[in-house]
Amino acid sequence: MQTIRNIVVRVAAVVALAAAGPLFAQSLQKVTFNMSWLPQGSSIGIMVAQDQGYYKEAGLDVNIVRGYGGNRTANELDQGQFEFAYVDPISLALTRSNGGHVRLIGAVNTTWPAGICYVEKNGKQLTLNDMKGMTMGGGLASPVQNIVPTWLEMNGKPRDYVRMLRMDPAVVDASLVEGKIDLAECWKASNLATIMKQSKAAGVKVGWIEYRDYGLNAYGSGIATTDERITKDPELVRRFVQATYRGYQFAIDKPDAAVDIMVKMFPTVDRNVGLQQIHEIDQLIIDPQARDKPLGYLRPDRMQSTAAFVDKAFDVKGKVKATDLHTDEFVK
Repeated sequence: MQTIRNIVVRVAAVVALAAAGPLFAQSLQKVTFNMSWLPQGSSIGIMVAQDQGYYKEAGLDVNIVRGYGGNRTANELDQGQFEFAYVDPISLALTRSNGGHVRLIGAVNTTWPAGICYVEKNGKQLTLNDMKGMTMGGGLASPVQNIVPTWLEMNGKPRDYVRMLRMDPAVVDASLVEGKIDLAECWKASNLATIMKQSKAAGVKVGWIEYRDYGLNAYGSGIATTDERITKDPELVRRFVQATYRGYQFAIDKPDAAVDIMVKMFPTVDRNVGLQQIHEIDQLIIDPQARDKPLGYLRPDRMQSTAAFVDKAFDVKGKVKATDLHTDEFVK
């Protein structure tokens, strides 16, 4: 039989643990991650890391929030409105050219994830030479408005070879499927999957031209933070990065389980669309030319090509160097 003393000691221990619980919870460091847009495959590593407890194991309590486009996200990150974000190198470079201090700390899209979508007619696939005089829809503030003219020029075409239209992003996909525009901006792990869904419902077939097939050797979006945070709290940055890429590796290994997590966390996501996005990000995040490097590694040569393209497309006049845009310190 237990003595009165033993019972008292056990009760005291239980009470002590109960009291300590909130303290342990409070010890988690709170940070916010901005997805730059709505929930989609591009941020699956963040969702998985939260759901599977990777952040908690790293001592982090991560709040995931939606964003409103790359440029706004980069500016708000620079202003300290959140600690980490999914940011494209164009928005990042433009922010730095205007005095900002944001930097990529890991790659998600190791190649440029965007292309040009079109509706196939009579089974014909378009080439760059077929696009003369066509209209192309892109978001009002989308970088595609500057990217396409520069990309056309790179390929020996005049900058007005394609007529660019500024549109509400919410109507671009439907406008293409309904034949109101000839071409539309589309992004893997993002709206490409929704365009495919809409085109299937409409009984039409959508084709896709990739910029990288015509010479665009650039990084897409990745994980970013500020120079100040890197300097003042490198261990926080390291813990976040390492846990995040555990999440992306999970999505690579178990895409079906990953999409279940996405739908559980964001019930409005269409499961089939989300699964296609995850398969696309699983391909984009692996660089065949850097298989000996850790997930998230940013190659200096491709970052140099990215910086050169941004400089030409947005006329930043050499204000931003490739070395200003990234660090691989935290993926190692």
